[in-house]
Amino acid sequence: MTSVKCKRRRTLFITALFCTLVGCGPTKVVVQGHFPAPLIEPLPLTLGVWFSEDFTGHEFFDGAKASEESNWVVNTGAAQVQMWDRLLASMFEQVTVLKSPPEAGRSSPIVDAVLIPHVEELQYAIPAHTQIKVYEIWMRYRFELVTIDGQPIAEWTMSSYGKTPTAFLQSDQEAVNLAAVMALRDAGANFISRFSQTPAVREWLQNKGALTEAIAQ
Repeated sequence: MTSVKCKRRRTLFITALFCTLVGCGPTKVVVQGHFPAPLIEPLPLTLGVWFSEDFTGHEFFDGAKASEESNWVVNTGAAQVQMWDRLLASMFEQVTVLKSPPEAGRSSPIVDAVLIPHVEELQYAIPAHTQIKVYEIWMRYRFELVTIDGQPIAEWTMSSYGKTPTAFLQSDQEAVNLAAVMALRDAGANFISRFSQTPAVREWLQNKGALTEAIAQ
């Protein structure tokens, strides 16, 4: 009798452990979306851009806060590259994606400057966290504008925000994806409006003779 009880307990324990392990799998979102090219007059400059491995593979992990929640992994890397490629191609006459970071003494294409974007922080909120039916994504970027030799020209930070209600979506993953897409679009709009207003960038544009009347206003 004792042996039968032990076997039952062991079976129940293994079953419970299996269910726990299955339930602990992370909820993963690989962000995908459409990023329209902005209708703006391009600056008469050739811009180099360097996407680091951290940027192209950017991924945000958030551990579950309670047993009824799941871990979240939000991968924005490919969507980041897609959005910034399209945005920068509209902002500048020519854009060259560098295969290696700018560095003194290294043979590189001729560009006026190199932009290096970084995702410094990403936070999200879902109904399980906020108790309201709104999904939200916050991102904080840091940008470096350097010469082809890696000498600094300007450095600045910028935030973006996106949210979407759950009413029009079928799943948490879709909601987080759309919130991230909205945050990326917001980042693009903020970058366009603030780029020439950053003092060091503005001075650089003036020195290049690229500060048009429209930008100056």
